[in-house]
Amino acid sequence: MPEPTLTVLALLALAGLTAGFVDAVVGGGGLIQLPALLLGLPGATPVQVLATNKLGSICGTSVSSLTYYRRVRPDPRTFAPLMLLAFVGSALGAVVASHIPGSAFDPIVLVALLVVGAYVLLKPELGEATALRYGGRRHLGAAVGVGLVVGFYDGALGPGTGSFFVFALVGLLGYSFLEASAKARMANWATNLAALCVFVPQGAVLWKVGLVMGLANLLGGYLGARTAIARGSGFVRVLFVVVVGAFVVRIGGEGLGLWG
Repeated sequence: MPEPTLTVLALLALAGLTAGFVDAVVGGGGLIQLPALLLGLPGATPVQVLATNKLGSICGTSVSSLTYYRRVRPDPRTFAPLMLLAFVGSALGAVVASHIPGSAFDPIVLVALLVVGAYVLLKPELGEATALRYGGRRHLGAAVGVGLVVGFYDGALGPGTGSFFVFALVGLLGYSFLEASAKARMANWATNLAALCVFVPQGAVLWKVGLVMGLANLLGGYLGARTAIARGSGFVRVLFVVVVGAFVVRIGGEGLGLWG
């Protein structure tokens, strides 16, 4: 594959900055970063694009996770098992990533996003404050299930993972949008790390591109986490709906052949 030009690298860095900001608030940075990689690196294989995206993303999730942890102080009894099972699920997903076409996921993901977006819009009080639905083992079991399922999806494909984590933590477990975003970033960091543990030995990562996007993603992640903490759950909820809506438009448009 030919080396990308400085112009392409600059545009990919801009995409990484924007993706890092969005991902830190509600997830869904892959909606920006993956298409940018596909456009900027037409000669790359799908696995190389996925692997390079993970390298860029883990830089942003690292700084946003640390920022959330220091300022929100999420409960480790939830985020620790969530991260562990998200890691396992992502590693399993990454192993099968090269064997499952992305088109197989699109109809399922589109329906899931439509349900998620409609549910949030129809329940304006959802996620305003933390009101846990389960306690003890049931809470732990729900967190473990979310980590495993969403983690597998992230390793196999990826875009929208953070948004699915946020919705599951709000809708299923009962966290506020802000607390859910904090835990989602930690889980997303674990899924990125697991996928890289599979992709790096395969030689799939394009390091130059990934590190350039990673530095930009890191800055975006820091700014996004600080903004979400300062603005609160209301801001996170609005951006969540916008990102999910954009995702629906993109996947739905691809299915209808409106764009590639």
